[in-house]
Amino acid sequence: MPEQRAKSLGLLALADVGPYQEKPDEEYMNDGQMNHFRLILKAWRNQLRHEVDRTVHHMQDEAANFPDPVDRAAQEEEFSLELRARDRERKLIKKIEKTLKRIEDDDFGFCDSCGIEIGIRRLEARPTADMCIDCKTMAEIKEKQLQG
Repeated sequence: MPEQRAKSLGLLALADVGPYQEKPDEEYMNDGQMNHFRLILKAWRNQLRHEVDRTVHHMQDEAANFPDPVDRAAQEEEFSLELRARDRERKLIKKIEKTLKRIEDDDFGFCDSCGIEIGIRRLEARPTADMCIDCKTMAEIKEKQLQG
């Protein structure tokens, strides 16, 4: 099931890397695990950067000054949606960079709130996770309470 979740996120196809197979009595966040996540994160970052480049070229190539206001509005809306998606991806690239820095600093895989292991399966599903599932759930509940 974790492999199916990772596939749905596009992470396995992204780096041609299958889920990490833990060995019995293996130390958490050993070199093999760190390298596994480093590979996934770098491939993900590269894919996002490629999408940014593709969008820039698309917008330059497709930009036209349509005489019809409806056509012009449709193109502006299309560009607006693309730019919004790229902005989200830009933020994700920053989060990936932060996560790669955590790997280099040997601080990856542990919850920022409580310090326990985040877990290999959770990191497979969300490689940029910086909280364990319990702390993240509590943070989301608090956020919902503050909003309404």
